[in-house]
Amino acid sequence: MTKRRSRGDGGLHWDAKRERWIATASLGYNAAGKRIVKRGSGRTKTEAKAKLKEVLRDYEDGLAIAPTGYTVADAVHDWLAYGLADLDAGTVTKNRILCETHVIPALGARKLRDLSADDVDKWLAEKARTLSTSTLRMIRSCLNRAVKRAMARDKVKRNVVELCSVPTGQPGRPSKALTFAQADAVLRAAEDSALHAYIVASLLTGARTEELRALTWDHVDLEGKPDAAPEIPPHIAVWRSVRTSGDTKTRRSRRTLALPARCVEALVKHHQEQQEARRRAGERWHERGLVFASEVGTALDAANVRRAFRRVLVRAGLTAGEWTPRELRHSFVSLLSDHGVPADKIALLVGHNTSKTTEVVYRHQIRPVIQTGAVVMDRIFRSEREA
Repeated sequence: MTKRRSRGDGGLHWDAKRERWIATASLGYNAAGKRIVKRGSGRTKTEAKAKLKEVLRDYEDGLAIAPTGYTVADAVHDWLAYGLADLDAGTVTKNRILCETHVIPALGARKLRDLSADDVDKWLAEKARTLSTSTLRMIRSCLNRAVKRAMARDKVKRNVVELCSVPTGQPGRPSKALTFAQADAVLRAAEDSALHAYIVASLLTGARTEELRALTWDHVDLEGKPDAAPEIPPHIAVWRSVRTSGDTKTRRSRRTLALPARCVEALVKHHQEQQEARRRAGERWHERGLVFASEVGTALDAANVRRAFRRVLVRAGLTAGEWTPRELRHSFVSLLSDHGVPADKIALLVGHNTSKTTEVVYRHQIRPVIQTGAVVMDRIFRSEREA
């Protein structure tokens, strides 16, 4: 004899209007005294009961409000809309482009609760055929952060993206450094350019482009204090950047750098030219105290610097498309290394936390010290043999 269900246990019935089987279960009462009823529907009894089991499992896992139709695209759009607050506008734009180009077209239509680690692995493997490893890391990070945000809001049980590693992608464009001859040609070609002082400061101090674009005259001392004990040379205080917070990339990046004589000369001339530009602009001038500014005193953006730098490269006889302004910093590291400055000293100058960072990031520019003895001994004994 079949046991009769207790009152409130729920049941299974046919909904003629929806033309579906409806399975229900009662889970007690909420704080307001209203009965908590969960439902699952399907075209067959088995499908409806299976759906109800899934709903009850989610309820037990704390996902009582998880929508069944919530997709990966929904999670990504929510993250782009609300998860990037207080970030730099350029960072937000970059993440949006990455998501709309690589994440949403491939995975967006999939229900988030059905997304598996295999799905993510296959997606990354496919992208690895055309994207660099660094870009793969960025698009995985976008998806990971979107799913993590959804999980924190009870939209999915777990974040499967964290279970997936980034495959090796296509080799990216390696950073290069100017040789001494090329660097000298660039400095000469820049002499009549509005970017002359910027190029000299970048190449001769190793400051980052975002640090130089935020540099103010308040943080520049072109005279120093030669009578002080110890003597204080002309210097710049690299304490700011164009990041949203205004801070430098890391705490160690806040540094004060002595200026070579050629850099002092270029900045003195640049200051005079800026004074003349201020006079010509008149009321159109926006006084922000910036060392490197537009013709009306406003901040330069990366595109401004890149265009002007490429014009200088053409005059120097180099291929403009093969170089970027940040490679002036790489050239600074390379030239110091070529002249025997150890990596730990270079790390202090470029604002790295450790010399390991310098050696990893600028591995193509740092001369391996460990090879020095062998190279010199080969030269010595070859000379004796030749003699």
